[in-house]
Amino acid sequence: MSLLASVFVATSLDGYIAREDGSLDWLDDANATVPDGEDCGYFSFMSSVDALIMGRNTYEKVLSFGEWPYDKSVIVLSSGTLQIPDNLKDSVEHSSESPHKLYERFSSDGLSRIYIDGGITIRRFLEAGLIDDLTITTIPVVLGKGIPLFGGLDKDILLKHLATKSYDFGFTQATYEVVK
Repeated sequence: MSLLASVFVATSLDGYIAREDGSLDWLDDANATVPDGEDCGYFSFMSSVDALIMGRNTYEKVLSFGEWPYDKSVIVLSSGTLQIPDNLKDSVEHSSESPHKLYERFSSDGLSRIYIDGGITIRRFLEAGLIDDLTITTIPVVLGKGIPLFGGLDKDILLKHLATKSYDFGFTQATYEVVK
């Protein structure tokens, strides 16, 4: 069985994952409209994941939430030094490895699925040809500017549409397989 690398992310209707300053207030506002008990498939997705790989900016944003939300191993990609709180030292690891090196390491460790998160990290893994599938939940808000999910890719990434689900509260979720 080969290692799967997956993306599960939310964007604004115009394709931004955060405001220019990294703020997610628009996503918090949207999540307030989601009925209790609805997670748009996130719990099921997370139960299929062995580890997460995220960039430094995403890691620092998640740290700002207060309580650490993950019970999986998390690898934070950063070329600089990284402060990891004592309570997370057993589950968070810093790495400056390339996407290929990380993928090879996790594949040889026998992992079956990794979750790739954070705009730059997602783009690096996509350009390396390592992403297998993407689940993108579109939030019905136009930000006009911000941090794009796919900005700056050096090549086309062909996708095969697998499914689309719409929610009564306005979210639309599309799942794609990356054509390799």
